[in-house]
Amino acid sequence: MATKGMKTKKAAAKRFKLTATGKIKFKPSHMRHILTKKTSNFKRAKRKGNYVHPTHEALIMKCLPFGL
Repeated sequence: MATKGMKTKKAAAKRFKLTATGKIKFKPSHMRHILTKKTSNFKRAKRKGNYVHPTHEALIMKCLPFGL
């Protein structure tokens, strides 16, 4: 029987992408439903992807041992 290796956390794999420069990109929350009551400025700001803060990068990379 093969030895058990490291596994990717699938929840993290769905939420984060690794860029070519090594930064971790994610899409902001609150944009799935009930958008009528949210302001245009709020929705416009949420359209753009964001990068994870450097203090959280190590924690996320632990969940993604092989990158993406």
